[in-house]
Amino acid sequence: MTIGFSSRAVASACVLCAAGVLALGPAAPAAPAGADHGPAGGPHATAPRPALLYRSGTQVRPRPGAPGVPAVSALSWLVADAGTGDVLAASNAHRKLPPASTLKTLFALTVLPVLPGGIRHRVSEAELTGIGAGSSLVGVAEGRSYRVSDLWHGVFLNSGNDAVHVLAALNGGWRTTAARMQAKARSLGALDTRVVSPDGYDAPGQVSSAYDLAVFGRAGLRNPDFARYCATAEARFPGRDGGTYGIVNTNRLLSGTDGVARYPGLVGIKNGYTSNAGNTLVAAARRGDRTLVVTVLNPQAGDGFAVYEEARELLDWGFGAAGRVDPVGSLDALRARPRPGPQATPVTAAAVAVSGHDDAPGWAEAAVVVGAAALGGASVALVLRLLGRRRSAG
Repeated sequence: MTIGFSSRAVASACVLCAAGVLALGPAAPAAPAGADHGPAGGPHATAPRPALLYRSGTQVRPRPGAPGVPAVSALSWLVADAGTGDVLAASNAHRKLPPASTLKTLFALTVLPVLPGGIRHRVSEAELTGIGAGSSLVGVAEGRSYRVSDLWHGVFLNSGNDAVHVLAALNGGWRTTAARMQAKARSLGALDTRVVSPDGYDAPGQVSSAYDLAVFGRAGLRNPDFARYCATAEARFPGRDGGTYGIVNTNRLLSGTDGVARYPGLVGIKNGYTSNAGNTLVAAARRGDRTLVVTVLNPQAGDGFAVYEEARELLDWGFGAAGRVDPVGSLDALRARPRPGPQATPVTAAAVAVSGHDDAPGWAEAAVVVGAAALGGASVALVLRLLGRRRSAG
């Protein structure tokens, strides 16, 4: 793929590179499981009630008049308010299970920001190698040119592992993408997730949890591109012969196919299935000013569509219970919080010192310095010395 960049785009790339360095840098130490009990407060803050999310079985704190939690068969599930992050109820929220294609939510959170939808790319044979046997495919063809937005439709609607492989190649490769997904998960406080195969295909050691997947779904709704793709019920996909064909979202609560009724107010997200994971689903729905996120992992009763009916029951319960239950935890509880330090002040000063130049290279240098400043004062000093030498040599 050949893409031309303006000097301003080069500078933007510098910012992205710096952000990538930060994302892959050492993460802040995770708090012990028993300490993840709500937002930090000062010495005089009211202590929140302890979180219950590491306990096994169904956890809920009903007030008088709250509806009863439905008896669902999933190995793990969770209902949360997408706005506040409050977990209204859950069962085995942190149980580590194979996620199947719901892991594509994390893939999208990681890759969407660095691949603009308007880019066109001609797919090579190498980009379609290594796709797991029995994978769901959207029909990406070698030698065919696609817009990146086409490929994202293939990911969200058809759960196409072929589309994931091409996008991962554009993102630096399979292993690089897995590493970046792992870093993204940690930054969001999703500590149960281990990424081996970015498309969610069964792989030894690959796990996530109802809690982590709800974190990914909630974060996705805050990304306009993610929210648009995951809410798309139907789209046209480029065919091998130059035409297009229709594809329909396999999230039956959204598309209303195969005898599964659409859920009123559903705003999408992602379903999945593998023989090891069973049926999995992250779904979100909106009523009025409230949006709920539900995760359902591997129902043990019913047919292959039970995951949708159990999600429906949990969404109905969540809207009925809103304001009538106290939270049993928070989707923000494990998120890494920025820690203030002496290096925070020089970031602006260092950037201004370099960005005073009117030429495009100076603008790009400023972006590099901003990234270095985020890494610490020593990094800023080193970058400034190197830039000074380049000017002297030029």
